[in-house]
Parts: sequence; C-alpha cells; structure tokens
Amino acid sequence: MKIGILGIGRMGAAMATRLLGLGHEVFVWNRSPEKAQALVASGAKACTSPRALAEASEAILSIVADAKAVEATYFGAAGAATGSLAGKLVIEMSTLRPETQRSLAERLKATGAAVIECPVGGTTGPARDGKLLGFAGGSAEDFARAKPLLDQLCRRVEHIGPAGAGASMKLAINLPLLVYWQALGEALTLIKPLGLEPARIMDILADTSGGPNVLKVRGPTVARAMAGGDTGPVTFDVDLIRKDLQTMIDEAASLGATLPVTQRALDVFDEASKEGMGGADAVALPVRWMKRTG
Repeated sequence: MKIGILGIGRMGAAMATRLLGLGHEVFVWNRSPEKAQALVASGAKACTSPRALAEASEAILSIVADAKAVEATYFGAAGAATGSLAGKLVIEMSTLRPETQRSLAERLKATGAAVIECPVGGTTGPARDGKLLGFAGGSAEDFARAKPLLDQLCRRVEHIGPAGAGASMKLAINLPLLVYWQALGEALTLIKPLGLEPARIMDILADTSGGPNVLKVRGPTVARAMAGGDTGPVTFDVDLIRKDLQTMIDEAASLGATLPVTQRALDVFDEASKEGMGGADAVALPVRWMKRTG
C-alpha cells in the first residue's frame, strides 16, 4: 500500500520502519523535517506538508503529541483535510481524550474518508516488531477496512466501540503503568539500606504478584539505571508521561470523578521535569525517588 505517516517522533518512526520492512511505499511528514532524514535514507519519501502526504497516500496514519497538534495537522495551513480525503483510510493513533477523537472522526468522515481511531499500547521495540496492542474506535465497516493494516502493526487489535472508545481504553491501560513508576521508586526506598544488587532486586520484584509485565521487559534497564549505567535510547520520556497523566485527570473530571493517586504521581513527575528530567526515560523516575534524601 501507499501509506502516509503524520508525525514521526519515536513511535511514528518505529511504525514507519516496520511498514517499510513489509514492502509498503511509505510517505512521512513531521513538523521538524530533519527527523525524516533517517527514514528517507531507509526508503521513505518525505512530504512537504500533511496535505501533500494525504494526496500521495491510500492510508494515512497520524500519531502526534496532543489535540492542538492534531488540529494543526489535519485542519491547519496545508493540513491533511484541506485536500480531498474521499475514499481514503485515516487511522488516528495519538493518545488523546475521547471527546477529541469523536470530534475529529466526525469532521473527517464528512470529507468522505473511512476513519478509525486506534491508540496503541507499547513502545518503540514492539512498534518495530509489529507487536503493539491496538484499541480501535469507529464503525464496524471502517474497522474491517483498517484491520489488515493494523494487524501488521499490532499483535492484538480490539474494536472497543464507536469513536472515542479506543481513547478511553488507552487511558485506562496506561494509568496503572505510569503510576507504577512512582510506586516502584517508593518500594526501592524501603530496601535501599539492604545494599542488594540492582539486578537481583529486579529479578525478585518481577517474580512477585505485585510485579507488572513491564518489569519482565524493562527490569534489566531499571537495574542499569540503579547502578548508574547506560540505559540506551529513550522509549517513553517523563514529559510524555506527564502529558498522559494530565489527560487522564482531565477525562476523569469530565466524568465527575477524581484520580487522587494519579494526581499525586503527576505532582512528583512535575518536580522531576523541573529538575531537568523531562526528556529522560521512564526508568529514571523510580531511581530518582530511591536516591532522594530527607
């Protein structure tokens, strides 16, 4: 297929790499054009605007930072929706509030496009390997059209319901994971005086009923961070975590609910960002808390 990807941050670039490897013709656009260079060297074609990308593509995937970026990408100057989207497939994959996805789907459907929202669980490694977890929202007809492509990116795709449903599920699955980074830091504080080897600590914690799946995958990286070693490329940074936590709190407020544990975790991560950790990987958060004194 001719597939366009709007937004080639870490996740967008990883998905583009996956699709190139499967033989698709991939078009890319990013607000910062220099980020496209590595993908172009791998065979992708850079576009000068979202509109140019949409015109060249049969299917358009977007994964951008927030609602403001989505609005600009689709409806701003030379936005993807300023040209003809009739008959094209649009898959919106950003982590946004449900109301944003519902509004976007309605506006894009009016152009004649088939529209599915499908935020995904997973980081850059699973994205490159086609092992993401997708949560789709939209009509059954549009989901059926999108599923063959989504199956190439995801190990599992769930059609949750109408537009907005996928966004709700994505926020729900991310909440325990993101709050866990603070819980892990607090747990490490309790055993810091024992002087155990970091790798042994992670092995023990991962084997307990309180150890989430993320420890089985990222436990060794946390151990390296505890030991002051190199943790490799950033997969999910602190500022993105903060953005997602605030989105969860805002969505809960719209439902007449509060998320006190989530709010406190956000407060702590805000402190970390002010200390200069905004671009650091998530594994730095529990280590920061463990090393605090006073």
